Amino acid sequence: MIDRYALRLLSPLIDMAAKRLHAMGYAADQITFLGFGLGLLAAGLIAFGLTLLAVIPLLFSRACDGLDGALARLHDASDRGAFLDISLDFVFYAAIPLAFAVADPGANGLAAAVLLSAFVGTGTSFLAYAVIAEKRGLKSTAYPSKSIYYLGGLTEGTETIACFLLMCCWPEHFAVIAYVFASLCLLTTAMRIFAGWRAFAPPKD
Repeated sequence: MIDRYALRLLSPLIDMAAKRLHAMGYAADQITFLGFGLGLLAAGLIAFGLTLLAVIPLLFSRACDGLDGALARLHDASDRGAFLDISLDFVFYAAIPLAFAVADPGANGLAAAVLLSAFVGTGTSFLAYAVIAEKRGLKSTAYPSKSIYYLGGLTEGTETIACFLLMCCWPEHFAVIAYVFASLCLLTTAMRIFAGWRAFAPPKD
């Protein structure tokens, strides 16, 4: 819901950092892998109960997720890079709730399962819309720099990271936070399905 505003606010800083990395010879895929590795480190720390320590690699991981796209647009944008970026993002998003379930299966297991199920809904509706939009040659006016059609919703990347940070700062309330966010994810899924139902309706005679 607020990704476009966050991107607008942070774009100058992201572009400046990307230009610096480009001058140093770094490639976008390297930053993508670095961000993914930091995300897995955060998940590992959470699984061992070190949730506050996990905040640092989690934030750096998402910073890399913003940098890799900006860096790719400077010199090496590719379909492979875009595929890698979105694929590893979804693995990261799934790893964090799983880590909380590993840390305390009794208290967090069911809530983590509900949240992961909700993530499946948001992820599949997002990607299915992008596939059909690409087939029809549609372009997102809200996110023109994205490599695929980026359909927004109540729970986008910014909201998801904010949710993860709340969980890390108050792990004893993980279940409540997970259930609330899962409910928002379900609303997002319903909104995206409705949007696809309308946008991809067969032409009327």
